[in-house]
Amino acid sequence: MTKLVTNAAGRQVPVEINGAAAVPFQGAGKFVPDGRRAAPPIRACQDYPADGNKVVGDIKTALRNAGLRDGMTIGSHHHLRNGDMVANAVFQAAAELGVKDLRWFPSASFPCHAGMIDLMEQGVIHHIEGSMNGPLGDYCSSGKMKGMAVLRSHGGRWQAVQDGEVHIDIAVIAAPTADPFGNATGDRGPTACGLLGFALADSMYADHVIAVTDNLVPFPCIPWQIQGNNVDQVVVMDKIGDASKIVSGTTEITKSPDRLLIAELTARFCDEAGIVRDGFSFQAGAGGTALSFALFLRDMMRERNIKARFVRGGSTQYLVDMLEEGLTDYILDGQTFDLEGVRSMRENAGHVNTSPFTSYNWHGKGNFASMLDAVVLGATEVDVDFNANVVTHSDGRLLHGIGGWMNCLASKCTILPIPSFRDRIPVLVDKVTTLCGPGELIDVIVTERGIAINPLRRDLVDKLRDSSLPIRDIREIKAEVEEIVGGAPAAPDLGDKVVAAIKWVDGTVIDCVREVRG
Repeated sequence: MTKLVTNAAGRQVPVEINGAAAVPFQGAGKFVPDGRRAAPPIRACQDYPADGNKVVGDIKTALRNAGLRDGMTIGSHHHLRNGDMVANAVFQAAAELGVKDLRWFPSASFPCHAGMIDLMEQGVIHHIEGSMNGPLGDYCSSGKMKGMAVLRSHGGRWQAVQDGEVHIDIAVIAAPTADPFGNATGDRGPTACGLLGFALADSMYADHVIAVTDNLVPFPCIPWQIQGNNVDQVVVMDKIGDASKIVSGTTEITKSPDRLLIAELTARFCDEAGIVRDGFSFQAGAGGTALSFALFLRDMMRERNIKARFVRGGSTQYLVDMLEEGLTDYILDGQTFDLEGVRSMRENAGHVNTSPFTSYNWHGKGNFASMLDAVVLGATEVDVDFNANVVTHSDGRLLHGIGGWMNCLASKCTILPIPSFRDRIPVLVDKVTTLCGPGELIDVIVTERGIAINPLRRDLVDKLRDSSLPIRDIREIKAEVEEIVGGAPAAPDLGDKVVAAIKWVDGTVIDCVREVRG
């Protein structure tokens, strides 16, 4: 039985994860690390061909050359999102090599990686430490994964690597364009997906780095996002993925009248709160409501001749339109969500690729997220104390990743525009199933039935006191919704087994996920 203790958020969490000690959450901003960062291995140039050509025949050869063996950690990345073909090929090759008990350390996984379930059943993969979407999350919830999964934010992944919490033995980077030396970029080539920022930490810290491309160009690959000096081998595949699948249902404008109302109320709130002004900054998530918010905001900016200094991405065609129309000076892009974003990164000097180090890392000397005037995000559940959940549903199933959500809570105003219920299940609850974000960092909840301001934000409460907006107490909205749908959601049927740990941005454990029975 996993030993659990109560952390500062009142949640029972493990003190050991897969044999390694874990630190319980101590409160937002309360845990201060010490020591020094992990360092990359020292390598010698004479290990490489004198002509700089690092191309090898296939992934299996590259893994064999890298010394792949049982129990190693393999890093991969989700720049190609649901169109990725590289991670599957890597672990299939590992299976053919007879390797067991690997730790898979993806920046995120998607339904396209469902084949990993068979490899976990075969013992090739021991457990996953990374966001899991869909089938893999469902598999984890069933309690069948051999080890305990670990979910981190994008910034938390970088923190784990730089702090030495996770040592990457072999990193495999899907590179839409690369040269034989290993310089690589994601903004061009037949499988162009935008930036490769999630792979930057791996390229710097991993013992061995393999770049996999379907577009090998003569040296030098210009511009490069991954430096060839950090790459050991280059593999050429016929196709590394389908770039059209970086677009998903979560990156399309909502058509729901309720959600459009929520988006409009969110934009109006930002205006009346004094956030929308010349030189402001914002970040909106990639969900349909958040994208619609960006459109309402764009119209407001046009009408008043207001210009943002920068917007943070996930870039989409809607942010690109704002950049090219002159409504913002810069897009500071952390992930490219559609092909217009890819084109813009290639063509617009003001569309800048960033990484989790600059954007989200909590154990650094500042990050961009904390400089945002407002961030607009989604959630699966919010409770009456403004705590929020983004990884499980009310039935306890682990079906979503964290992404940069946690990191964005550092902004000056965090707003969650959410429907009051989904499929007749209330989204506002007494206590969230899984705690991902502490209520002290979440400022505003916007629903189709009203706007709730966190009482801790007295400045916002006072400023909006005489607003024409429907400002309401969160408990009042919750009670109204329960009356409509016939009560609060049933408690999930959970077992005692802990199947996943949720790491906070500083590497401490904020909550855990238990096995779903039935």
